[in-house]
Amino acid sequence: MMLVYDGECPFCSLYVQYVRIRSAAGNLELINARDGGPMVEEIRLRKLDLNEGMVLIIDGQYHFGAECIHRLALMSTGTGWFNRLNAILFSSALLSKIFYPCLRFGRNLTLKALGRSRIE
Repeated sequence: MMLVYDGECPFCSLYVQYVRIRSAAGNLELINARDGGPMVEEIRLRKLDLNEGMVLIIDGQYHFGAECIHRLALMSTGTGWFNRLNAILFSSALLSKIFYPCLRFGRNLTLKALGRSRIE
């Protein structure tokens, strides 16, 4: 299981630092999209824009954006305030679809304010 995210985004970096996945779900490999590599290229070939969302890869299935964060919430341990809040907000596919665009907007605004470029 792999999660491809923007390592220069403070929100994305904090998210991957704090999210805890149940051991039954397996190990979660974190990949910084800005480092490039074969997984990032595969995501590009699938026409998924890493500037618009993270990608969770489970058993060859690619879950993007709101679906990615929804799946992560379902696998979360629920341990700690962050994981409980994550589960409350994103365990529902509908709430994930509603809230994710707000998160993406905040991310893009923050990166612009910090002078950071988009992922190429």
